[in-house]
Amino acid sequence: MDKRTILAVVLSLAVLFLYQTFFVKPQPPQKSAAPQQTVGSIKKDNTTTVASTPEKATAPEKTATDIESAKPEAPPRDILVDTPHYTAVFSTRGAALKSLKLKDYYQDCYKCTDDLWPKIKRLFTGSKDPVKPKTKDFVELVDVQNGMPYPLAVTFPESSTDISPNAVFETVTGKLDLMNARAKQQLIFSRSQGNVKIEKIFTFDPAGYTIAMEVKVHNLTSSPITQVPTINWYQYVDPGKVDDSYGHEGPAVSVGGSIERQEVKKLNGESIMGPNVLWSAYESKYFIASLIPENPSLTNVVMTRDETNMVSVGTKGRKEVIPGGQNSAFSYSLYLGPKQYDLLRTLGVGLENAIDFGWFKWLAIPALYILNFLFGFVHNYGIAIIILTTIIKIIFWPLGNMSYKSMNEMKKLQPKIEALKVKYKNDQTKIGQETMALYREHKVNPFSGCLPVLIQIPVFFGLYKALMYSIELRHSPFFFWIQDLSAKDPYYITPVIMGATQFISQKMTPAMGDPMQQKVMLLMPVIFTFFFLNFPSGLVIYWMFNNILQIGQQYYINKKLA
Repeated sequence: MDKRTILAVVLSLAVLFLYQTFFVKPQPPQKSAAPQQTVGSIKKDNTTTVASTPEKATAPEKTATDIESAKPEAPPRDILVDTPHYTAVFSTRGAALKSLKLKDYYQDCYKCTDDLWPKIKRLFTGSKDPVKPKTKDFVELVDVQNGMPYPLAVTFPESSTDISPNAVFETVTGKLDLMNARAKQQLIFSRSQGNVKIEKIFTFDPAGYTIAMEVKVHNLTSSPITQVPTINWYQYVDPGKVDDSYGHEGPAVSVGGSIERQEVKKLNGESIMGPNVLWSAYESKYFIASLIPENPSLTNVVMTRDETNMVSVGTKGRKEVIPGGQNSAFSYSLYLGPKQYDLLRTLGVGLENAIDFGWFKWLAIPALYILNFLFGFVHNYGIAIIILTTIIKIIFWPLGNMSYKSMNEMKKLQPKIEALKVKYKNDQTKIGQETMALYREHKVNPFSGCLPVLIQIPVFFGLYKALMYSIELRHSPFFFWIQDLSAKDPYYITPVIMGATQFISQKMTPAMGDPMQQKVMLLMPVIFTFFFLNFPSGLVIYWMFNNILQIGQQYYINKKLA
């Protein structure tokens, strides 16, 4: 096996490795040791906080009157909050969020063409599985079943007085209309129970997706009490739902800037993360419901899943000793909306890292900025992708010329190399030495043909991440049957054209190596076509147009060297 064959094998393995690394969703490791360490740190922190006050005085044993029944004692009512970006419904049950619909985003791409593959599958298998109808419903961030508590309910575990997430609060507000408002508006809930009075104050900004939340605890007694607030996000998870191979749906936590994602199906019992929690969230591929605590260093996150498939992401705050007749406040910021990079970055807590750009973030983010810049002029992300592809090709044009010239020189030397193999057929070392001498004599670098390809691989993966996870491309149309650049081509036309253009490019490339090696290389367009069948159509358009430009460049070089 000569060096070119070895190089071909290595490059093939590299392609498979990179595909497994960046295109196949890895299984996250189980986190068993971390919760034990975190629990220990919590206990240590609690001991330090109340060292000067006896445990019985600050956190007395709870009685039956201190903990409410889950059954609400009064009929709850809803409060509608209408803003330019979302419609939220809060309930007095738990003073929590019953519904939040994003007005700028539809659940389904109702303008998109139906995928052709299910029809082909039904034709050959006789399957009569019903096709889910498309709706014009807005994206809903809240998903709970009947009887489940609502998100943003506050509880007080390990406290003097706990409150059920289903406890009914009071409010004088009936509706908030921020459609034409410029100033912020507040929604205030309150509830008195036993030794405490709880106030939850939500402040809405009509300009965006952020909501300020403050929880005030009033001590109605003359003795100190201990309260530990936990803000809970509850979400129902359908056990029969098929996981998205390219996106995570479930809890996500930033611990010291490191993003930890919890697979819902592997969430058994209780999982604890922290302290130093910068934010906690329940996320999907394109949307996120996140909570940002005021004191990250004293914040932990407790995640559970019960037998009804309700997932709870509880953000547990600091332990506060409240003197008699006084109050304490716990402040949070909420971001409930799209994973739009520029919006998340303005929050200043690293929430933009919830977008899974991966290792090639340093390339994906500039590519996203350039796409958005071009979109501002052409108002079509498909055309913006083609323009960006052209820019990238112009940048790599000199390297491409060097590669094609090198391969052409290698092709000219092929008869001499074959003669060396015959002459020294029993001495592989001598063949290698004489081949390198031949390269030096004709000033040919055998690796210069591969260098441009290797340099473009990170660019490809960076752009792949930008196109795969950027919400700007979600339901963004191109032309004709392609109405969603973030989804695959429903008719698989562009992947087939992409494979054909890659085959033409492969045939125009100077053939090197033995006949078997050349046949293996001709299989690469077929392999890439299958890879790209389920890729976002925006990425396929990039690769297809890149192949078209490459064919033009090869034609120019071949004609020049003829």
